[in-house]
Amino acid sequence: MKDSSSALPADLGLKLRHMRTLHSLSLKQLAVTVGCSESMLSKIETGKVNPTLTMLRKLVDALGINITFLFSAEDDRNAVVHRAGERPVIGVGRSRFGAGIMLERLPPASPQNLLEANIHIVNPGGSTDGAFSHVGEEMGFVLEGQVTLVVEGTVYELAAGDSFAFRSERAHEYRNDGDQVARILWVNTPPTF
Repeated sequence: MKDSSSALPADLGLKLRHMRTLHSLSLKQLAVTVGCSESMLSKIETGKVNPTLTMLRKLVDALGINITFLFSAEDDRNAVVHRAGERPVIGVGRSRFGAGIMLERLPPASPQNLLEANIHIVNPGGSTDGAFSHVGEEMGFVLEGQVTLVVEGTVYELAAGDSFAFRSERAHEYRNDGDQVARILWVNTPPTF
């Protein structure tokens, strides 16, 4: 697995800038749409700032793409087995341990997939930094650690072995308030990350 302090794809900002340009949006227009400053958006596009998961979600929604677009396009979509340590990982947000949340892609991204599965690796202090919603449904299983899941304002404290499921249209967010890394097997349909 990649180093958690540098898990963002090197070309994340370039891809976001390219999509913004294709949509003929100025920095200011996109910043207003996603609720951040032009300066913050510029720093994300130039790789100086690591966006939170909520900000990244807002950006990809506004640009008509999904987070899968930001993963490497070099995945072998015909492979049956995906070895530990060789799967793509993207890091978002910040914590005192590097990236706040890392998403480890289980199967490669493909437009033909009906499901999407990732392991959400949430460092202590890592969070989505706000709630978001989207089309679909999701479910998860806490593999290790503890995580606080908030769905439409209701707080759920989850530990290893706990699972959850809900419609993705319900505003949701999560965070790791503990002092150990949390790992969650997270499945979405349709693919959104």
